[in-house]
Amino acid sequence: MLAESWGAIMTGWVHKNLIEPQFTFSFMDFGWLQPLPGHGMYGYFFVMGCAALGVALGWRYRWSAIALAILWSGAYFMQKTSYNNHYYLAVLLCWWMAFLPANKRFSLDAKQWGLTTYVHRYWITAFAKTQLLIVFTYGALAKFYPGWIQGDFIRQSFNGKADYWLIGPLLAQDWFQWFITYSAIAFDGLIIPLLWWKPTRKLAFIGLIIFNLFNSFVFHIGIFPYLVLAFTVFFFEPSYIEALFRIPRKAGYLGSRFDESPDLKPESSYTTQNSIPLSSLATAAIVCYFIIQLALPLRHHFISGDVNWREEGHRLSWRMMLRSKGGSIRLQAYNPLTDREEMVDLKAFLTSKQRRQLASKPDFLFQFVQRLKVHYAAEGWEDLELYVKTSRIYLNGEGPDPLFDKNVDLTKVEWNRWGRNEWVLDRE
Repeated sequence: MLAESWGAIMTGWVHKNLIEPQFTFSFMDFGWLQPLPGHGMYGYFFVMGCAALGVALGWRYRWSAIALAILWSGAYFMQKTSYNNHYYLAVLLCWWMAFLPANKRFSLDAKQWGLTTYVHRYWITAFAKTQLLIVFTYGALAKFYPGWIQGDFIRQSFNGKADYWLIGPLLAQDWFQWFITYSAIAFDGLIIPLLWWKPTRKLAFIGLIIFNLFNSFVFHIGIFPYLVLAFTVFFFEPSYIEALFRIPRKAGYLGSRFDESPDLKPESSYTTQNSIPLSSLATAAIVCYFIIQLALPLRHHFISGDVNWREEGHRLSWRMMLRSKGGSIRLQAYNPLTDREEMVDLKAFLTSKQRRQLASKPDFLFQFVQRLKVHYAAEGWEDLELYVKTSRIYLNGEGPDPLFDKNVDLTKVEWNRWGRNEWVLDRE
C-alpha cells in the first residue's frame, strides 16, 4: 500500500486521474466525494503512504490503520475511471486490519509498550482465508462465458504482446493461448483450497508465485500479484513462519505448536487473558459481512442481459481480466424551444481516458449527462434534450454494435442501481 500510494504520485497516476480532469466520475451516490483542489491530492496520497508505512512498522498502529482505511476508501470511491478489482480488495483488507490488534508482537508499538496480547486465530481463518477464497472462486466462475471460453480475450491480449522480451513469441502461439485460457479457470478455482490443505500447500505456493509473476509481467496490474503472495502467510502455521523468519517467542504465545516450556498450554485449552476471544456480536458481524460478499457478485444474475456488455452488476463482483471493451460515442444537444442543436464537444469536458470509459460504461454516461445539464443551463439553454448520435462499441474485438438507444432523451432517464436500465441496449 505504501508502494501503491507513493507510486501513484511518481508515475503520474494522481495527476492523470485526480488533478487533470475537470471533474471525476465517482461511484454512484458518492458525487460529494471530489478531489482536493489544486495539487491537494499529492498531499492526500503522501499522507496515505505515511499511514501505510505506520501500519507496516506497527507504529501507532491503530491510528495508522484507521487513517489508511479511510484515506484509501476515499481514493477508491472518489474515482472509477481507473477501476480495478484489487483496489476494492485493498479497501476490504484495510478495514479488516483496522479492527485487528496486529501490532501486539514484532512491532514498534510492542517494542515501546511491551504488548503481549495475541490475535485469536479465528480472525485469520474467518477473514484472510475466506476472503481470498471468495475472490478467486468468483474469478473462476466469471470466466464461464463465451468471450473467455472461446479464447477471445486471451487471444486479443496476447497477440498484441508478441514483441515482449523473452516470452513474446510464446504468447503469440495458439496452443499457449488455449492453455492459459483453460488453466486460468482451473487455477482460480483450485488454488485457495490447495493452499488451505497442508499436503499441497507448498506446491500451491510455488504455483502461485509463478502465476502472479507471469500476470505482473504480462498484464502490468500493479500491486495485486504481490498483495496476494503476501497474504499467503496466513495459510501457513504460525510456528512455521516463526522458524522461517527467526521470530522469537514469548511466554503465553497462542500458536499451533509450543516449545517445551511448562508455562505454555496447548491451544485447545488456552484460555488466559492474553488471547482475544470473539464476542457474539463480532461473530454476527463477520457472518453478515461474508453474506454480503457472497451476494454482491451474484446480483447481475437477477438482471437480464450480458453483464460484460451492459455493465449492470459488474463492479464489486471479482470479474477480473475477462474482456477488452471500447469504442466511441457522439452526443447531440437539442433545445426544443429554439430548435437549436449542436454536437457536444467531449474533448472540452473529458480526458481521453474518461472519454473511453464514457463510450462503454452506462453509469459514466448517466453521470456525464447530469454534468451537461448544469453546463447548458449556465449557457442559457432554457430547455435541453440530449441524445446519443452514434455509439460504436467493440467487445473482445467483435463489433461494432450500439450500446445506447439513440431515440431516448438522456436528460429524462433515471439510474436503476439494482436493475436493468432500458435505455441501454443488448448486444445485437
